Amino acid sequence: MMNLMHWRLLVAVLDSGTISRGAEQVGMTQSAASQALAAMEQTLGVQLFVREARQAVPTAVGLQVLEQARLMLGALQNIRQRADSAKGLARGTIRLASFPMVLGTLLPPLLQRFRQRHPGIEVVALEVSDHEVEAMLADNLVDVGVVLNPAPEREAHELGRDRWVAVLPMGHRLAARGAEGRVALAELVVEPFVLATGGCTVNARSLAADAGLQLANVRVEVREWSSAFALVREGLGVSLVPELTLPKERKGLRILSLEVPVERRFALVCSATASRSAAVAALFEMLD
Repeated sequence: MMNLMHWRLLVAVLDSGTISRGAEQVGMTQSAASQALAAMEQTLGVQLFVREARQAVPTAVGLQVLEQARLMLGALQNIRQRADSAKGLARGTIRLASFPMVLGTLLPPLLQRFRQRHPGIEVVALEVSDHEVEAMLADNLVDVGVVLNPAPEREAHELGRDRWVAVLPMGHRLAARGAEGRVALAELVVEPFVLATGGCTVNARSLAADAGLQLANVRVEVREWSSAFALVREGLGVSLVPELTLPKERKGLRILSLEVPVERRFALVCSATASRSAAVAALFEMLD
């Protein structure tokens, strides 16, 4: 069965010339995009494009389908613009504050979908620390912000979750544990440590403190997660990082789960002045 995402993907792939760039534009992984395109061709019973030197080149029938897909998506956008206009959403700006990791991973697909649904609403994203997000929300300097681990009583719209994991050099004694190996936080904090913060107040030091522990030997403190991975590879120490920050290339690294899992939650929260904004309500609608 084909849906609107399939048609947006097809247009994006044939416009950009590659499956990878097209997938990125619509917020999909390359493997998922390849499967979706194959399913489209199987459903239609025709080949829509050919791969040539990593490029996606439309076939003759693919060009005809592409033309009709553009008309269909254009008509849909017209309908949404008229509906937005009737709801007072035709134009507007949403100011959004987020810390770097979420801004680079979880938000792009969401904002891409929102732009497709409401092209008249501009989202201006600001990259700040998690502490600054809270301050900007309190001062009504932004409309919405990404909040880390929001309190249960707070009105928040969840974006996603991940877990904290231990990162060790391959030669480390704890790295010899089995494929499902786990490590206790108490074991980890006594090791020579590479402390990475990612610009957030919630990090390995605060997690240790919450558990009644402390980092015994911090060799170096860095902001960027990538710097921490490089230093761990060099054997400078171990680290504790969020799962979403792990690099694709993990050569030289051993990843272990914590014996008692510790999660992070990410959610969008609006400021007091934005609570009645129709544009903000439309953004939250996509998350509910």
